[in-house]
Amino acid sequence: MRICVVGAGLSGLVAADLLNSAEHDVILLEARNRVGGRVWTQKLPSGSIIERGAEYIDLEQHALLFTLARLGLSLAPAGTSYTAREPRGGIGTTIKEMSEAVDVVKTLIAKEPLRLLNQSAAELLSDADISSGAREAIASRVQITTAYPVDKVHAYALIHIGFGTSEGLRVAGGNQSVALRLAERLGDERVLLSHPVTRIRWSQNGVTLESGQDSFSCKACIITVPASVISKIHFDPELPRWKEEAFRNVAYGHAAKLYIPLTRVPPPSSVHSVPDHYWTWTAKDESGNVQPVVSAFAGSAQSLERLEVKNGPKKWVENLRKLRPDLELDSENVLLSTWDDEPWVEAAYSARPLNLPLSYDEILSRPIGPLHFAGEHTAGQHSSTMDGAVRSGIRAAGEIMITP
Repeated sequence: MRICVVGAGLSGLVAADLLNSAEHDVILLEARNRVGGRVWTQKLPSGSIIERGAEYIDLEQHALLFTLARLGLSLAPAGTSYTAREPRGGIGTTIKEMSEAVDVVKTLIAKEPLRLLNQSAAELLSDADISSGAREAIASRVQITTAYPVDKVHAYALIHIGFGTSEGLRVAGGNQSVALRLAERLGDERVLLSHPVTRIRWSQNGVTLESGQDSFSCKACIITVPASVISKIHFDPELPRWKEEAFRNVAYGHAAKLYIPLTRVPPPSSVHSVPDHYWTWTAKDESGNVQPVVSAFAGSAQSLERLEVKNGPKKWVENLRKLRPDLELDSENVLLSTWDDEPWVEAAYSARPLNLPLSYDEILSRPIGPLHFAGEHTAGQHSSTMDGAVRSGIRAAGEIMITP
C-alpha cells in the first residue's frame, strides 16, 4: 500500500521506516534540504560537534533508546550533568538548596495531586515552603526547560525537574545520526527533500499531496508538520473544526542556542544564569575529550527579548562573558541558532499551558479517515522531546498497519 509521510523529522522518519519494513510503499516529503527537523548536528570550523536543536537524552526516554539500539547507534556521556546546574545571579541559592526545595515541591504535589490540574508552576512554587532564592532559581529553571513563561505553564512541568548528578547523554557522532541512519535505510528514492507540501486533497478513498509542480497519490498519509505551521497546508476538504481548534490551541515555547569557541580547553561544567533564564555548559565529545566550545540555551520569549537575540548574539555574548569569567571566549567565531525565524516551525517545541484541556492529547493524535497525525506535539506527556517524536511516529505507523 502506498503511504505518504509529510515531514522528515524523527517522527516522520521513524513512521516511514516502520512502514517500509512492513513492506508498504512509502514516500516521505520534507520541506527542508536536510532530514532531522529540529534535530540538527553541525561541525564547527574547530572540529567541535554541536547540536543546533534537540540535544540531551535521559534513560527514561525508552522509545528513543530502543530506536538507537535498533539502528546500531550508541550514547556518549557529556562529562557534565544535564540537571545539576550551578545557579548564579539573582537572590542566590545553591544546587543543594534547590534540590532540597524540589523535594519539598514534589512532596506537596504527592499530598495534593489535584493541585496540578488548575495551577501554574509559578503558583505552586509560591505555595511551597522553600527559600526565596531556591524558588526564584527553580522558576527560572522551569522557564528555561519549557521555553514558556513560568506563570503560564502548567504545574505538571515541575514533576520533571530533577537535580541528579549523572552525566548527560547524547548520540555518539551527533543526534542527527538518528535521522541520517533512518533516511539511509529508506533510500533517496523514498526521501524527497525540498518538497514542501502545500495542499492535501483527501477522501475515504485516498489522499493526493501537492508540492510545487509535483503531486503524489497514496492510500493513507501521516502528517508530522508542527501545529505552529500546519496552516500553511491547504486541506481539501477542510479538517473538522475540532481538529483545527486543537492545532490552534497548541502552545509553543521559544528558545535559542549560542555556541562560542574557546581558546583554552575547559573542564566539563554546567552553569545556570538565574535572572536571565539561560544555562551554559562545556562537555566531552564521543571520544571523551572536552570540546573547546561553550554552549548556551535560553528558554522563553522573555529571555530571548532580554538577550536581544533578534539583533544577533552580541548582547548574549557579553552577558555570558560576565557569567563565565572562567572561560576564554573566542568571540570572533560565534554561532547563534534560532528557531522563531525558521519557516517550517517558527518556534522551539510545544509546551503545556495552564488552560490546555487534557483531552487535547487524544484529539491532536486522533486520525481523520486516511489522515494520521504525528510529531512531538501529539505525544501527550512525552511532548517537547525527541522521545515524544519517536513515540508519535511509532503510534501513527501502528494505526496504519492495523487498519483492515
